Amino acid sequence: MTTNYFRVTAYHPTENLSVILDSNGKCELLWQLSSAVVLKDFKVLAVASADKFLDGNITKTERETNRFVLRAFAKGEPERIIHQHNGVTYQALRVANGIYIPDKNKRA
Repeated sequence: MTTNYFRVTAYHPTENLSVILDSNGKCELLWQLSSAVVLKDFKVLAVASADKFLDGNITKTERETNRFVLRAFAKGEPERIIHQHNGVTYQALRVANGIYIPDKNKRA
């Protein structure tokens, strides 16, 4: 399945700020989202296309070709947690109340 829906979790060490951003149509390739985040001095902690990640409690957005969509933000680093989704236990990331599984093949 080819998709250009991407999600990134990033941390800005200077500002001590974590974000989860989605790109649904703005970027054609995964590396373009990572590059845009790095150019803003964030460190990329996880990035994946929609065929690799599971939504958790952050559902996908409508197509948006002009901007990135901020899904969650918080002071501090993202939390790496164990999360159950459809009866399967995965490694997940949490920023504020936003939780998703960056790699559906990586189970806890």
